[in-house]
Amino acid sequence: MSEENAGYLTLASYHRCAERIQTKWPAFLAKREDRLRQQARHGTAMEKTAEGIVDDLFAEVLDWQPGDLDHQVEHADIVLTQNFIKYLVIEVKRPGALAWHRQALDKALAQARVYADEQRVSRIAATDGVMLYAADIENGVHHDRLFVRLDRPDAPLALWWVSVHGIYRAREGTDNRSLTEEPLAVSEGALAPDGFAELLHPKYKLPARCFAYVGNAADPHTWKLPHLDASGAVDERRLPKAIQAVLSNFRGVKVGGIPEPAIPDVLTKLEQAAQRLGRMPGQGGAAAPVYLQLAEALSQIRRAG
Repeated sequence: MSEENAGYLTLASYHRCAERIQTKWPAFLAKREDRLRQQARHGTAMEKTAEGIVDDLFAEVLDWQPGDLDHQVEHADIVLTQNFIKYLVIEVKRPGALAWHRQALDKALAQARVYADEQRVSRIAATDGVMLYAADIENGVHHDRLFVRLDRPDAPLALWWVSVHGIYRAREGTDNRSLTEEPLAVSEGALAPDGFAELLHPKYKLPARCFAYVGNAADPHTWKLPHLDASGAVDERRLPKAIQAVLSNFRGVKVGGIPEPAIPDVLTKLEQAAQRLGRMPGQGGAAAPVYLQLAEALSQIRRAG
């Protein structure tokens, strides 16, 4: 679905929120710059600075009340809560710790995922006061929800997706849900989140973010189909094996411990990894049989709706 045809654009709640975002954005930028003066003076700023920026964003730019932002809930930095319902777990890192490094962001999201699974929350976010990324957890797979710069001069109306009336809606308006505003480098120099030791799979010695399916981030026995290495790069040896492990029992009720409703999301995630390597049909050269099979399976799934 294209952005122009997205149904949310007709909602009165969207238009009210969009107007508020545009009105409040200049004041938010000024306050954010003031909060970051410490960073300008000393070359760094504390995590508390980024938390203050998050508070300003959700309670002043968006339509949440200050009391809706619960801090330090069962180890989670911030949990958006309204009427006793938890909507979003936010992992906050010091300014500049995440932008623009894929490995650092993935680690922060893994941390948020652990807390979200423990609290039965299906949406997570990570921010360092420079950028904000949010994702939905559907069938054990992350789906992009939002990725915006928090220092951009124009108001990002996509913030509606984490507003009071946007947070509970399924994300729409993009064809491939690729929402990155800046290139995310897989870099050895990426700054790891502070004080978080990632849980590793006992067999593969990899964190949850390297698997195509994660049933519960706190239980490695529910992690299936490793296809990335520890840096976040695609593992060229493991990827075709992961694809074949699904396709060999494609019509089964469960495939290697993965619930059948999760299969489309898992295959799509593996397709995205194959595209990063340029291995899918149409990306140049003759595609290997496993990638042809993957394309055919996804074509069947997408035709079926």
